Amino acid sequence: MALILNIETATKKCSVALAKSGKLIAIKEIAEENFSHAEKLHVFIESLLKENAIDIKELNAVAVSKGPGSYTGLRIGVSAAKGLCYALEIPLIAIDTLEVIARQLVIEHDALIVPMIDARRMEVFARFYDADYKAVSETKAIIIDKDTFNHIDKKMYLIGDGAPKCKEILNTSKFLYCEEIIFPSANEMTAISYEKYQKSDIEDVAYFEPFYLKDFMLNK
Repeated sequence: MALILNIETATKKCSVALAKSGKLIAIKEIAEENFSHAEKLHVFIESLLKENAIDIKELNAVAVSKGPGSYTGLRIGVSAAKGLCYALEIPLIAIDTLEVIARQLVIEHDALIVPMIDARRMEVFARFYDADYKAVSETKAIIIDKDTFNHIDKKMYLIGDGAPKCKEILNTSKFLYCEEIIFPSANEMTAISYEKYQKSDIEDVAYFEPFYLKDFMLNK
């Protein structure tokens, strides 16, 4: 058995979930335009533990969405996760934010899920996943134009807060969109974090940093 706290703050949604052996116990989340993560995150954590009669010392690990995403949002989530892991001497688990988005969609096996995080103007952070949520590309910062993805002949489900701005440009029949914006949620982190916990796929608490992508690419 493993009791894991899952933290997602990479986009406008601040989301925290408690899970036991990969099964959701409870979740608190809110998506706001003004990025209220700093004031909401610790309140959510405390409330979840109290409402479910769980002592913080019972946690076996903390999982955090590692990015890409908002610089400030990622810093808040990762700082909180590292602080808890350090104080409690428990493992830190990092989860790809784009995979968290992808897992909210079920598709046919000959198609692709393309989660997109808005990177301002016509740029998005994106990665391709197959129907089994296996990554089939690297994470990239992509500037969207009418020729983007011309080399791909599969049906593509574009989701995430970066997808809406693609609708007018990428409008052929191979591009499919959700009616509502899908933000990453700690709910989809629960199964991933438990699998990583079982494999001891953990991070060095002292040296772990979020995956900003943009900063990484500018330094290349």
